[in-house]
Amino acid sequence: MNRDKQELRRFYKQRRAAMSAEEIEGKSLQITDQVISFLKERETLNHFHLFFPISRQREVNTFPLKDFLESRGSVLYTAKVAPDTLILQTLRQEPKTTFLIDQWGIPVPRDFEVVESEAIQVVFIPLLAYDQKGNRIGFGKGYYDVYLSSLSPHVLKIGLSFFEPEAKIPFEKHDIPLDYCVTPENILTF
Repeated sequence: MNRDKQELRRFYKQRRAAMSAEEIEGKSLQITDQVISFLKERETLNHFHLFFPISRQREVNTFPLKDFLESRGSVLYTAKVAPDTLILQTLRQEPKTTFLIDQWGIPVPRDFEVVESEAIQVVFIPLLAYDQKGNRIGFGKGYYDVYLSSLSPHVLKIGLSFFEPEAKIPFEKHDIPLDYCVTPENILTF
């Protein structure tokens, strides 16, 4: 069955809404464990861009992953939207920083520096749905497509999802696919 992007967004928002808080936390920890396993074979990766979960959107909780990456001495980055644009600014966050919730419900570090993004080696990407070729659907604003297009093509693009892939989802020429997607049970390569 072919579903358009709006249909897929609705479907995956409903699937997330049906998950309990305990289920979200448990699956988020399983995803963190999968990422840790993935990184054991990639010791040279040390500069990571993380998203932080919008709780009302029931996103993967990346704070346990942040704690693990900090414990191994990694440099962590996140992003915030530059006012009145679709541009995500890269923020290098200070270790052990605390977080504020912005007007969109996004946790933003209190202690950060706006930096260029050339040091980033891995970007963890929030998404609603993805397919077996790594095409992804987010919330439809295009922030991550614009951001990813500004990075080196060598940066690893890793989606984090509670769910397995669709066979195929609609994609457009400007969409940037994933290199990997991590679920509670699998690490998929595209």
